[in-house]
Order: sequence, then structure tokens, then C-alpha cells
Amino acid sequence: MSIKIKKGDEVVVIAGDHKGSKGKILEFLRDKNRVLVEGVNLVKKHEKKTQENPQGSIIEREASIHFSNIKKIN
Repeated sequence: MSIKIKKGDEVVVIAGDHKGSKGKILEFLRDKNRVLVEGVNLVKKHEKKTQENPQGSIIEREASIHFSNIKKIN
């Protein structure tokens, strides 16, 4: 399978809940055929209490989407 996208490319989501969203590729997970797109598919993650972060917190970060659901923008 030939994949013509790489880290840093501008893409648009063409399928799924985030259809029409645009962003840059932050990471390409080749073994799973998935990508992380900046600002797309955000999920909340709970962080444990630590000495640096005594309260703990909830952060939002990008979750991966399948590369077949994105299209490169020229």
C-alpha cells in the first residue's frame, strides 16, 4: 500500500464525526495506519496527582484517526 502523506502535511477529514475539519499531521502511526491531526478528535485524559501537579487535572489531547478518513490539501 502506497501512502502519500507524512508528518507536517495539511489535511482535511473526509469521513466521520469530524468531517470537514482541517489540520496538520502531528504523528503518523504506520503500524496501525492511523494519524494524529492537530485539533481533530480531541479526547479528555485524566492525569494523576504528582508532586509537579498536586491537584491532578483533566487535559484534552488528540486521538488518532484512520488515514483513509483524511485527504491531503495541496
